[in-house]
This record gives sequence, structure tokens and C-alpha cells, in this order.
Amino acid sequence: MSLFGDGLDAAVHKAFTRPVPKSASAQMRYLVKQLKGTKAVAQMLRISQRTVERYVKEQIKKPRPDLAARLEGEVKKRWQPQIRAKARQKAATTGGIVIDTRARIGYTAPIGTTDEDRLRHLTVALPPRYAARLFDAQETGATDQQLQQIAAEALKEVYFQDSGRRAGSLEEVRFADIEHLEFDL
Repeated sequence: MSLFGDGLDAAVHKAFTRPVPKSASAQMRYLVKQLKGTKAVAQMLRISQRTVERYVKEQIKKPRPDLAARLEGEVKKRWQPQIRAKARQKAATTGGIVIDTRARIGYTAPIGTTDEDRLRHLTVALPPRYAARLFDAQETGATDQQLQQIAAEALKEVYFQDSGRRAGSLEEVRFADIEHLEFDL
């Protein structure tokens, strides 16, 4: 499970204009239409082609929990790609992204400052350039650690340094022990 990747996906999902199909048969029909055949869907979900056909015909209605999770994940990944792209583009160019987190945050600074890590609950609006960096990194397959580093750099600039108005000698922000993380566009 990727905390940052899943959080970014959830923020983009809030932009959907229509609900994702709920029933297993509707989800299966959507995937068959998207992938242009039952064989491709069966391979992707690691089930037989005949099972896919039975879901499409509503002969099977309730999937196993593991199959239900895979099915829902694959549908959400493909649902409303143009809406998803517009939401990411807007966040990366004009809107920015809001991060709401409760985590242990500290920083490296010159001697004599109170730089010890402490639990903080922050809700910070990040500028569009950081939204663009986060989405670009996610698309290129960045690890959760790399996404966390980008978020830490953003918090350093926006929260601790107040866009260059204070704490100019701050070197690095540590972002660990994340209890809660949520993004919003």
C-alpha cells in the first residue's frame, strides 16, 4: 500500500463527475468495454475468461473479497481519464494541492534552534509547482519515499520558511511516523 500514491489518487477521484460502477457485473462490463474483450480482463484479474463472461451475464453477482478489491481498483484506475487529467492539470498549473497530515515533523537547522521532531497536525496549501512535481513523480513510478521527500520539501518552503520570509537557514525537513495523510485539489 502506497500512502502518498493512494492519497493523490483519492484526491483526483473527488473530481469525478459520475459515480464509479458499484455492482460487480457493471464493473466487469466496463472493463470488458475498455480492454475490448473478456480474455484481456481475465488475464488482468487473474481469473478465467469464462468467469468474466458469467459476471457480464450476471450469472455470478458477488465476487470473493480479493477479486472484488482487484476489480474495484482496476475500474477506478481507468474511470473518467479525461476528468482525471483535467483535475491534475488544474492542480499543477493554477490550483495547487492541499495536504492535511498528522505526522512527526522536524528539521535540520543551525545550533541553538528547537529543531527536535514533534507530532504536528498541518493543513497546508501547496503551490501548483509542488502539485505538478507530485503528480509527475507518481506517473513515472516514484516510490512512496520519493513522494514523501517532495512533500517534505514543499512543507519546508511553504510552512516553515513561509515562502522565503523566515527560517532562511533551514536545511532539511524530516517527515516521519505519519498517522494521517490526505490530499485535496
